[in-house]
Amino acid sequence: VQLQASGGGLVQAGHSLRLSCSVSGRTLSQYDVGWFRQAPGKAREFVAAIRRSGGSTYYKDSVKGRFTISRDNAKNTAYLQMNNLKPEDTAIYYCAVGTPILSAIRQEQMYHYWGQGTLVTVSS
Repeated sequence: VQLQASGGGLVQAGHSLRLSCSVSGRTLSQYDVGWFRQAPGKAREFVAAIRRSGGSTYYKDSVKGRFTISRDNAKNTAYLQMNNLKPEDTAIYYCAVGTPILSAIRQEQMYHYWGQGTLVTVSS
């Protein structure tokens, strides 16, 4: 399975970006999708996840109401819409797919395949 993350860039605070995660090699519908990020000098952290059916989503508290995760299984692509970006959102964003149990959906070790990351920089 290969994942390709894209859509990162440099934006001013308050603006928006949409990240995409294109999956090849397997059908996306077989997996839950997670987005994680790693800021400079910090550990990678959970941002958002969506279940295989697309019916349930989960978010890091600090992005709730600003970020929206979605998926289009027909296109084998997942998305992370990020609105009202803040400088503290600056990080490399990674998409990942896996089959985590619900209680562990925020844990990166539960995801089997990872994209290469896309850099998001938010200026103040």
